[in-house]
Amino acid sequence: MTRPSVAQAPSYDPRLTNEDLAPLREQSWSSYNIFAFWMSDVHSVGGYVTAGSLFALGLASWQVLFALLGGIVIVNVFCNLVAKPSQVTGVPYPVINRVVFGVRGANIPAIVRGVIAIAWYGVQTYLASQSLIIIFLKFWPATAALNEPTFLGLSVLGYLCYAILWVAQAAVFWRGMNAIRRFVDWAGPAVYVVMVVLAVYLVSRAGWENISLDLSQGPSLGFAESIPVMLSATALVVSYFSGPMLNFGDFSRYGRSFEAVKRGNLLGLPVNFLFFSLLTVITASATVPVFGELITDPIHTVQRIDTPFAILLGGLTFVIATVGINIVANFISPAFDFSNVSPQRVSWRAGGMIAAVGSVLLTPWNWYGNPDAIHYTLGLLGALIGPLFGILIAGYYVCARQRVSVDELFTMDPGGRYWFDRGYNRNAVWAMVLSGLPAIASVLVPKLITAVDVLWIADYSWFLGCGLGFVAMVALERRAPRIVPA
Repeated sequence: MTRPSVAQAPSYDPRLTNEDLAPLREQSWSSYNIFAFWMSDVHSVGGYVTAGSLFALGLASWQVLFALLGGIVIVNVFCNLVAKPSQVTGVPYPVINRVVFGVRGANIPAIVRGVIAIAWYGVQTYLASQSLIIIFLKFWPATAALNEPTFLGLSVLGYLCYAILWVAQAAVFWRGMNAIRRFVDWAGPAVYVVMVVLAVYLVSRAGWENISLDLSQGPSLGFAESIPVMLSATALVVSYFSGPMLNFGDFSRYGRSFEAVKRGNLLGLPVNFLFFSLLTVITASATVPVFGELITDPIHTVQRIDTPFAILLGGLTFVIATVGINIVANFISPAFDFSNVSPQRVSWRAGGMIAAVGSVLLTPWNWYGNPDAIHYTLGLLGALIGPLFGILIAGYYVCARQRVSVDELFTMDPGGRYWFDRGYNRNAVWAMVLSGLPAIASVLVPKLITAVDVLWIADYSWFLGCGLGFVAMVALERRAPRIVPA
């Protein structure tokens, strides 16, 4: 594959490129930078809340641990698949999609992914804002009067904390990619330290002999009954990471080599996640003898300690960690997506601000407040993201055979390799429809069928969408080939 020289860049069509979308001139991220990216992603408030919500499925602690590890191994494999095309070409996700969807058609998955990232950005900001609320209530008790719901389901104090985080994240993002990388490099390890201290503190208070790893919140399940529930939990883990997994090309493009990216993924996903899973299970287990009830949200755990220093340290750490992952996973990606739609009118920074404003309008605090809502949300997000993933993998690895003409990703010439039919590859568009509709239906329809217990289907929406997208793309390209390997 031939990478373009710096001298070639000015010849790119301005309707398809700007400084942020063009192939990188330098790729310098090391394995540690990738590792730190995943540390921030895993050790966010959303990560702990999602992992803790698995106990509501009726699983024992060892079963939750097994489901978490099984899911993350799957995520690691797929992240390596989606990392390669962007790392080799040096372009972000919406640009590499031009190989599959066409130079204009790539805007379709870009907009879909951008909207999803906006929703997730709002959720993470809301979860982090709960830490700030705790700090305000502890150190300024008078603010309790502002913590009653007033407008659209959120209190004045809630809006204030959300606004503080909104501005803080925008400030870090506005400084550019290098500033974001430096922030993430220490944000991930910071929450590691606090979670280890929290676990040690709770275990020392409870006494190891008083900690039971049987934390299931539902009826006890037999071995045969637990298998499908564990599989569903594994699928939910994949759905939780489906956004960063699809977005990962936006970051792997900065990797100095594909081998460095794979090493970073190995350390940041299976290895890092094993430690995260153990911390989650041990910390949650220790809350039962210490507080008399199971608490799976680390923010609420810190609040129950009721020590000013613990609340301040824990609250600020969770804020920092969540800000880190929110910026890299849900700020940068829609920035590229919306910039791709109109590169000369919408810069990377402008695209990110569109996402930030949109996150407020979706009022995430109204639909992400309990385990059932979390599982339903993850299922729907997986249904939307799965087809995009399957189609990209099929298009790059099977149809294009990993051979891409980078220069032709930036030309509107009707004779260009990725022009297809007026800039659209109809096969990719149809594959998206054929796989997306059944995946979305797998989440929505079971909610309407009360006579039959088919709600479990929604847990596999990502796998259903991904598999159908892959198969549909390959089948349509074999029937009427449009993608020609460079």
